[in-house]
Amino acid sequence: MKGMGNIMKQAQKLQSKMMKLQEDLAERTVEASAGGGMVRVVANGKQHVLSIEIEQEVVDPDDVDMLQDLILAAVNDALTKAQEMVSEEMGKLTGGMNIPGMV
Repeated sequence: MKGMGNIMKQAQKLQSKMMKLQEDLAERTVEASAGGGMVRVVANGKQHVLSIEIEQEVVDPDDVDMLQDLILAAVNDALTKAQEMVSEEMGKLTGGMNIPGMV
């Protein structure tokens, strides 16, 4: 039974570290762009889009489809980068253990 108590303490310590890491990751950001930097998106570790910047030159009322495609590409890239950042940091914390629901 003593071994089970140690396992529980370790699990609680890991959970505490993970909660702290999630708070830290919420403050960290990644940036992605599309169209040679004409559309830039910033997202955080919670995978929330924080900002979208669009250069005036890319705004063409006759080609809204292109602008939509650039925004979509930049947002998806930013969210992918945010997810990769979270996975990398969680992997460091868990030592590569595959813990379902943690990433």
